[in-house]
Amino acid sequence: MTETQPLTYDDVVRLAEADPAVVGLFLIGSKSMEGLATEHSDHDLFVITAEGAATGLERHHGLRSTALDLNVVPVNELLGDVLPEYTRYALARSRVVLDRTGGRLTAFLEGKRRLDPQQAFDHAAEVLDAYANSLFRSVKNQRDGRVLAGHLDAADSIGYLLELLFTLDRRPRPYNKCLEWELEHHPLPGWDTAALLGTLRRIVATADTDVQRALFAEVEPKARKAGHDKTLDDWGDDLHIMRPRR
Repeated sequence: MTETQPLTYDDVVRLAEADPAVVGLFLIGSKSMEGLATEHSDHDLFVITAEGAATGLERHHGLRSTALDLNVVPVNELLGDVLPEYTRYALARSRVVLDRTGGRLTAFLEGKRRLDPQQAFDHAAEVLDAYANSLFRSVKNQRDGRVLAGHLDAADSIGYLLELLFTLDRRPRPYNKCLEWELEHHPLPGWDTAALLGTLRRIVATADTDVQRALFAEVEPKARKAGHDKTLDDWGDDLHIMRPRR
């Protein structure tokens, strides 16, 4: 490795394995999920250092190249949840390359796959309300001839819906590029993956209000079963606008 030879994934693994200051390595992103990577995918690698220890790899922290993204994080900061919440899905589906922490690193990453029950319940109520709001607006706007607004609201509703469905299963919502992979490898309980993806495609492409209402008819009983009657009932008679037409 020289100034004209950029740092590679293999270089970092080799240097880390020989450095006692490094206590862990893990990959996030496409390279950590079997079958998701393409010829354009790089290695998103985290180097985890012992608390208070120094490593020569620190000078490469923040490296961004076509082949390698590198972050160097002390183990105490990582385990203290210093990383932002939007990284949770990436951490949940990460792949551990090296763990010298007695398993703490691996356990921490695996723990990201499940949301805290109370936090999940509270968040589900919030995103259920947001989903209903966007659906309601989409149907009304299209009814009133505001076609573009109706399409935009329909697209918004899908984001909230996905957040809801995964939160109801106490899982972080996957990034959009990972959605199909996630559902194929880890289906949502009570949902047919192919049918759900097909419905989402139709709504995003057409904003068809009948399709949106039919989907809500599947969501509503699942949300009620999970204890979210109040969030739904607070919509009162407006629920009829979201439900399938008789």
